Amino acid sequence: MLYRLAKPLLYRLEPETAHNLTLKLLALCPALIRPQSYPDPCTLMGLTFPNRLGIAAGLDKNAHALKALDNSGIGFIEIGTLTPKPQSGNPKPRLFRLTQQQAIINRMGFNNDGASKVCARVALIKDNLKALIGINIGKNKTTPNEHAIHDYQQALHIAYPHADYITINLSSPNTENLRDLQHGQALATLLSALKKNQHQLHDIYQRHVPLVVKIAPDNSPQALEQILETLHTHEIDGIIATNTTINQQSLPPHLQQQGGLSGAPLTAPSTEILRHIRRQLPDIPLIASGGVMSPKDLQDKLNAGADLVQLYSGLIYQGPALIKHCLQSLNPPQS
Repeated sequence: MLYRLAKPLLYRLEPETAHNLTLKLLALCPALIRPQSYPDPCTLMGLTFPNRLGIAAGLDKNAHALKALDNSGIGFIEIGTLTPKPQSGNPKPRLFRLTQQQAIINRMGFNNDGASKVCARVALIKDNLKALIGINIGKNKTTPNEHAIHDYQQALHIAYPHADYITINLSSPNTENLRDLQHGQALATLLSALKKNQHQLHDIYQRHVPLVVKIAPDNSPQALEQILETLHTHEIDGIIATNTTINQQSLPPHLQQQGGLSGAPLTAPSTEILRHIRRQLPDIPLIASGGVMSPKDLQDKLNAGADLVQLYSGLIYQGPALIKHCLQSLNPPQS
């Protein structure tokens, strides 16, 4: 009800301003989202998720509104993308609503407060949350790809004590040349190093924090198969499919612009990639992200092979009611 009242006012604001204002309000008053509970435990990657529905990285990247989001009854919340050093991201404007298409274009560029500051924020509240916390990590814009491994290692070391799982983001289209790290020897070298670090950190903290890789929706079938083979070879704990797409052919020409497209236009392509992954890697833990705008979209992702499902763009258009409707569809009230 509150979101329905606030939405017309928020939509009069520039999208990034509206987004930041909403997060500030939720941080100041978490009770704006009334506490809900939808217990339907799911065990995956050695973790017990309260339910299968989560919030994707980017919505609350700096972990300001975790308590309010936790109130929604969500099963897990992914923060980030976090980089070792704070960075301001790409020039504004960089976030665009396409209301008629139920879509968003963003070219944010990993703007964040830095891994150390955000993880300290997580540490203060994590024990009071029901939802599990994923931490999404990336490289700083000024770090060339040949040195990217050091950024990922540094971010991994910072995030490990505070995360339930860690996402390696190699697929954002908004950091120049980042997607090159998804392929060939660059991917194999990076994963080998991070898996070694994971084992070392396990010995230090006496807990296993799964590493998952978030992939792009824009790979050819052959490139996707090679990526999946590399992930399997290096025993990556899970996959998130998918990030935003650079394919904007579904949009009218006047709406097309640089950045990653999310929302309804990504629903079907992302779901088809889930099917591809599940055929090639039938046992790998799989988290769906991309175009979940309704309970039907959620069920389609699960039917395609996803174990867990994340929301983002749908929340911009429907607010917390989407969480309620999706979770009720998974776990309907008993008569």
